[in-house]
Amino acid sequence: MKCSAEKFHEVFCSRPHHISNVTPDNIQGVELREGEWGAVGSVICWSYVHDGEAKIAKEIVEAIDPENNSITFRVIEGDLMKEYKSFLIKIDVTPKGEGSVAHWTLEYEKLNEDVAHPETLMEFCAQVSKEIDSHLTSTQA
Repeated sequence: MKCSAEKFHEVFCSRPHHISNVTPDNIQGVELREGEWGAVGSVICWSYVHDGEAKIAKEIVEAIDPENNSITFRVIEGDLMKEYKSFLIKIDVTPKGEGSVAHWTLEYEKLNEDVAHPETLMEFCAQVSKEIDSHLTSTQA
């Protein structure tokens, strides 16, 4: 990505409610249900479109590491919980040259063996990352 690791991390940590403005085809809205933006323990509800279907994910911010530009969300309710016993999303952003690299880690336990691995969700994460990067680099002075 062309944007800095710090700026990308800051969007997910402190301003996730702005992501729907940046990538409206993917993220329709982000609401703070408990706590405050950028705080561990806060509960956030995401409205998004995945595989052509409107979906919801209610997540708790499990960890924030500003020094390493890392944030971890645990899904506690929503569409993913229909197929997975547990679902953890970790975003680590590392500086690379004049830009950065976002590493998304999805840790999950399927409800049963018939449930597919979330490859299309990883593609979704990559698309959201590209659109955030494009927004951040187009608005830099």
